[in-house]
Amino acid sequence: MVIIGLLAAYVGPRYFTQIGKSEQSVARAQIESLAKALDAYRLDTGSYPGADKGLNALMSKPNDDSKWQGPYLQRAIPLDPWGRPYVYKPPSAGSDFELLSFGRDGQPGGEGDKADVSYRE
Repeated sequence: MVIIGLLAAYVGPRYFTQIGKSEQSVARAQIESLAKALDAYRLDTGSYPGADKGLNALMSKPNDDSKWQGPYLQRAIPLDPWGRPYVYKPPSAGSDFELLSFGRDGQPGGEGDKADVSYRE
């Protein structure tokens, strides 16, 4: 019984660290997929979606976009691995767009599995 307890104490923290790393890897992969879909949207329409359209423009045709050729994703827009929607920041001075997840804690910043996962074009 003592040996099992010692093994659990040693292996448990390492196991949960790996889970946090895999969730961040999934978030990175999903963000890259969304970024590619946004690039395809821009190629068709001439610009990235604005704040009013957001990521929903990848799945359903905005009323004022005659050049829209979507949907640009095969499935619905995913939630991040922690069950929250990804944050899309439309083009602004100095960058085209930004996509991010606030990590496990849902707050800006953080370290480890609480760190933000972001993509800036």
